[in-house]
Amino acid sequence: MTDQAITAAPFVARESFIELGARERARALLDPGTFRELLGPFDRLTSPWLPLQGIVCQADDGVVIARGTIDGAPAVVAAIESAFQGGSIGEVAGSKIAGALELALRDCENGRPVRPVIVFETGGVRLQEANLGLAVIAEIQSAIVSLRRHVPVVGVIAGMVGCFGGMSLAAALCTRLVMTRQGRLGMNGPEVIEQEAGIDELDATDRLRIWQLIGGAQRVASGFADMLVEDDASAIATAVHVAFSQGVASPHRSEAVQRYLDSLARIDPATVAPEAMRAVFRPCAQQDACDDPACGQHAAPQANREESQ
Repeated sequence: MTDQAITAAPFVARESFIELGARERARALLDPGTFRELLGPFDRLTSPWLPLQGIVCQADDGVVIARGTIDGAPAVVAAIESAFQGGSIGEVAGSKIAGALELALRDCENGRPVRPVIVFETGGVRLQEANLGLAVIAEIQSAIVSLRRHVPVVGVIAGMVGCFGGMSLAAALCTRLVMTRQGRLGMNGPEVIEQEAGIDELDATDRLRIWQLIGGAQRVASGFADMLVEDDASAIATAVHVAFSQGVASPHRSEAVQRYLDSLARIDPATVAPEAMRAVFRPCAQQDACDDPACGQHAAPQANREESQ
């Protein structure tokens, strides 16, 4: 992996990636003119469970699957639409993602590498389809682990919905993770924590605190994501290109179990703070090299090191 800063366009010239819908996000990540949607709205692949609960379906069930190329190489993008049911994952939506990844895996195993990208914008499983949604999220996670042995699996978390629940684990399994400052990543959302543990544990209305804990800048600085970019469609597309150019990671951070256990053992609950988490989970973030062979994070782009400082 080589140091490389991702430079965004001047603010007035940027096209916001966050403001794009899932279909436009997928199009922005693929080479111009190569976007081809699979199982689109005209295929009418809708959830059979939502109408039983009086919920109006969406024709694509909130997930866009697109084939095309990235830097001329075959690619597939799975983009989640947060405007439908908060980006929640039900049976059909999750099956589209899992199926796309499994088809990419089959191509890779047959000597035809396909570059997979997942654009996360989800609160996790769709509660109306809880068991089926959880089962298909497990299929997504399994497909990512199998696929990342052949090609990098790149995740993008850009929008204000963020990535939570079982899909946060899917994001953590990706080879590389691109985030914006506005993105959030966590197992449980702030509202869920406040509801279950009380406002003394976490005030979900304290936006500054929330982003200090689980925002994109914090996640990159502490090594749980790899590249921090501005909300600029072109810059995010460039970051995805860079992620693929760096090849397959070895070892992956999800395989560095002992390193994370050692890091957890160094945490003092009485003094825990966002800044302390950066030091605990990414001790090499401010160094040019790292002696920990299990880290796998020490060669992140220079822009990330500047952010962590």
